[in-house]
Parts: sequence; C-alpha cells; structure tokens
Amino acid sequence: MAPMADPNVNIPLYTHGPSQPGGGRLPIAIVVGLLAIIAALLVPLAISARARVSTSDEPRIQPIQDMAQQPRYGPQSPSAVFNDGRAMRSPVSGTVARGRADDDDHYYRGFRTVTDANGNDTTTFLDGFPQRVTLTPELIARGEQRFNIYCAACHGKDGSGNGPIHQRASELVVLHQANWTPPAYLHSDVVRTRPDGHLYNTINVGIRNMPAHGPQIPVADRWAIVAWVRTLQLRQNPPTPAAGKLP
Repeated sequence: MAPMADPNVNIPLYTHGPSQPGGGRLPIAIVVGLLAIIAALLVPLAISARARVSTSDEPRIQPIQDMAQQPRYGPQSPSAVFNDGRAMRSPVSGTVARGRADDDDHYYRGFRTVTDANGNDTTTFLDGFPQRVTLTPELIARGEQRFNIYCAACHGKDGSGNGPIHQRASELVVLHQANWTPPAYLHSDVVRTRPDGHLYNTINVGIRNMPAHGPQIPVADRWAIVAWVRTLQLRQNPPTPAAGKLP
C-alpha cells in the first residue's frame, strides 16, 4: 500500500484499491451468518424429503389440525344429551341406505329365502333371468367382456377351467408339492343344470376357494356374465333337436 500525504496534515493515510488484498470483501461475520441462514433453510426441506421415503410406527406430524381432533362422540359411546343415553341415533323408520333398495330377490341375490311357521329358513335359487334383464346381443357381448376380465384367468376363455392361473398353479403343485383346487369346468352337467340364480350368487359371494366378485362387478354385469356362461355352454353342448325336426 502506498502512503498518501494530506497537504494540510502531515499524517500518512492508507487506502485499499479494488485489486489489492481485502478490497471489496464482505466481513467474515456476515458471510458466516448468511451461510448459517441458508443451512437452516435447508433443514426443513431435508426433513420433508426424508419423511416422504421413510416409514414409522408413529403418525405423521399434523401441524394444521382443522377438524381432525374435533370434540365428538365415538361409536357405541354414551351421551347425556338424549333420554336413552345413547350417542348413536337410530335411523328414521323406513330409511333405506343408499344403494340398498334391493327388494327384488331375483335381481339382487338370485335366490329367495322363505321362513316357515317354525322359524326354519328355506333357500331356493331362482331359475331364469329377472324381469328387468333383457337378453340381447349387447348384453351377451358385455358378459363376454366382463367374463374375460374377471373369470377367464381361472376358468379360461372357453370355460374349460384351464386358464393361465390354473396352468401356473399346476406347475407349482409339481415343483413344491403344494395343494391346488382346480377351477370349475363350466360345461359339466353339475354346472349346466344349476339355476341361473345359483350362477349369479356364485359370482356375487364366491364358492369354495373362489372369492367373491360382488364388490368389483355391478349387479347388471353379473347377469351379463351369467348370460355369457350360458352361451358358452350352449356352444359346447347344443340342445338335441327333436326327432324329425331341424335344429
């Protein structure tokens, strides 16, 4: 640094040029402070990123509670508000839950249960299709599509019970000495002589190792699948024409 003399005061002064060491630099304290602030801002982001890919037995932190922790009565809890002491209220007489106006046994269940005077229930599977189901080419085509989605994996597209799941399971039985119940052969006399309501009920609630498909398949599509199964059976076992008559 070159000394500069003041003409009025004989005291040497010193200045820092931009190209000289220390010229234009921020103080160390400010630099450290800025770095600390940046690091602090990255901490929440790091915690959030870790939480997105990690698991925990504890519930997530919920900073905004809104209505999650509102005062309320639990199921079956008592209450002094009502005369009967119950918090849960009974539905008004005649109330029908949404989607449960299913008073047509034939259409919604495929069977009818009758209780005799002694309290014994007799269940009868109903044959034929309900009145609200009309057999049309469109219904059968819909049934084929739904059958191929939900049923063919086990029963095969032709109903022979040789679908890809059965084929793979048969291989595993040999390899691992496992047990496997083959899917039903839909062209057997047992299945062909069952009432239509029985087939519908099997789709709805399942049978033996076959799970229920009612939660996945709407009522109308269940009857469409029944129509397609009957079509497959007629293809495999066409009716014998009467003597002297053409089929």
